[in-house]
Amino acid sequence: MQAGRLPESGNAMTSLRDGLRLYRCGDFANNNRKLTMDPAKLIERAKGICLSPKTEWEKIAAEPATVGSLFTGYAMILAAIPAIAGVIGSTVFGIQLPIIGTVRTPIGSALAHAVVAYVLGLAAVYVISLIVNALAPTFDGQKDPIAALKVVMYSMTPGWLAGILSIIPMLGVLAVIAAFYGLYLLYIGLPKTMKNPETKSLGYTALIVVCYIVLMVIIGIVIGTVVGAGIAAHRAF
Repeated sequence: MQAGRLPESGNAMTSLRDGLRLYRCGDFANNNRKLTMDPAKLIERAKGICLSPKTEWEKIAAEPATVGSLFTGYAMILAAIPAIAGVIGSTVFGIQLPIIGTVRTPIGSALAHAVVAYVLGLAAVYVISLIVNALAPTFDGQKDPIAALKVVMYSMTPGWLAGILSIIPMLGVLAVIAAFYGLYLLYIGLPKTMKNPETKSLGYTALIVVCYIVLMVIIGIVIGTVVGAGIAAHRAF
């Protein structure tokens, strides 16, 4: 190449295209880092949504988020609490049954059940958020998929936190009580996130709960089928 001569147009365009690609990738990574919740903020969020939900919903509705940041920075972490606690409780402490005594689950079965339940539980959060978003206009709300994911996900917080009680299986029923508190969080969170009138939140919440129960029944059947088939296959070999 002679001095002062410009690069060929094809090479120049390739360099420009590569540069833009790198810039976009870097910008995307930076945005993800900004949106990802650090451990201190996660604890503060969980505390806030449980103890001062009305104030926390205002913050949640206003802050930027993505599906990825909500799952990796919050849901995937808290949903692991009941999964891990359940494995420990069922394998170490077991369940006390009349006449039979203590029944402990084999570690392999417990792990299989926990993994399948964990994955399907997270999938259920996303599916329910799609339903919440689709139902928004029916209750004079505004469709917003991220807002719908927020209200479903953060309403699950009490149940996920109470999942630690599954370490002692007999106390696991208390997690159900915590889940009912989650329904209250959903009820007061819908107007903040989906912008529906407060007078229509009760019906909105009730329909979401019905959909959630149906989905949980389906997931329960799937878990039983998958884990049961795995155990049967293991015994066969």
